Amino acid sequence: MCLTRTAKLSSVSHPDRAQKSSYMGSIDLPQASSFKGGSETFLRDVLESILKTYLRKNPMANTVWELVQSVDNEKVSYDHFFFRTFKVDGYGIDSLSSFFMDYGYTIGGRLDFPKKHIHVLWLSPPELHIPGDGHHLGNGPLPRIVIAELLVDELSPESQEIIRKYLKPEGGKQAILSSTLGSLIWEKPTSNDFNQLAKESEYGAWALFHGYTLNHLAFAVHRLKHRFSDIKCVEEYFKEKGFKLNEDGGDVLKVSEDGLLLQVSLMSEKHEVEFADRVTETITASYIEFVQRLVLPEFKDVPGDEIKEFHRREGLEQASAYHIMESTRFTAQD
Repeated sequence: MCLTRTAKLSSVSHPDRAQKSSYMGSIDLPQASSFKGGSETFLRDVLESILKTYLRKNPMANTVWELVQSVDNEKVSYDHFFFRTFKVDGYGIDSLSSFFMDYGYTIGGRLDFPKKHIHVLWLSPPELHIPGDGHHLGNGPLPRIVIAELLVDELSPESQEIIRKYLKPEGGKQAILSSTLGSLIWEKPTSNDFNQLAKESEYGAWALFHGYTLNHLAFAVHRLKHRFSDIKCVEEYFKEKGFKLNEDGGDVLKVSEDGLLLQVSLMSEKHEVEFADRVTETITASYIEFVQRLVLPEFKDVPGDEIKEFHRREGLEQASAYHIMESTRFTAQD
């Protein structure tokens, strides 16, 4: 039975320290303003509103969330929240990152995906912990914030024209409000514009329709208890339950090169939606991910009950992230 972590997962090689430099690049990274505003309570309330909107709009994600909470009376804990944006007219990474950095988040690093024309930035949370009796945000540290942006200027003139037609200057200032409400800042796209854009960038088409709604959340497996404390058991459980798992790249379990970052994601659910021209189609929505961060070799002797987040593998993994993003693939297996 899948009850404890397997020895195979905990026996890993020492990470390459030089790899850390690959998390950072030469692109212009957003900077926090001098404002350090508001209370911890407000930050948690914003995150919880974003989460509630995501669960309301995605029934499958809500079902998974409830399963994680119910199995062995788990208390949910999150590794990261992931958003998609457009790098055009103020709608890119800055439109979301500035808010979180004002409330204590700091730049962790970034990844580049040239073939997809995408940059990804991730932010580390402030040293705040959710109370043990927290509601939707569960317990443990606040989630990392991961924000992707589509490099619109690198797309074809046709795709750029479609995107710019909807995204008016200055609208990105309402990004956080849009995410908490689950409402588009711009007008709903037509089916023709959506499908035309999807031919070049499925990411772009997804973001044009869903906007700043949370793209996915990732549970922190290493902070869960009982059955879900082992990502192999997570994989086994959801296979048994009949969920479609992301096998992009050949394997359901995505393992970082150093063996310390383990990821599994479910394929996105699909929704029947109506476009601005009254055409109805079925498109991908959001999904769920599970992340297990193993303890760094230099901390292997730290007692289990004293392990903190800084003792574990940090950051993201280029290859794994590439495949995880395919969880919203329009041509997902049926």
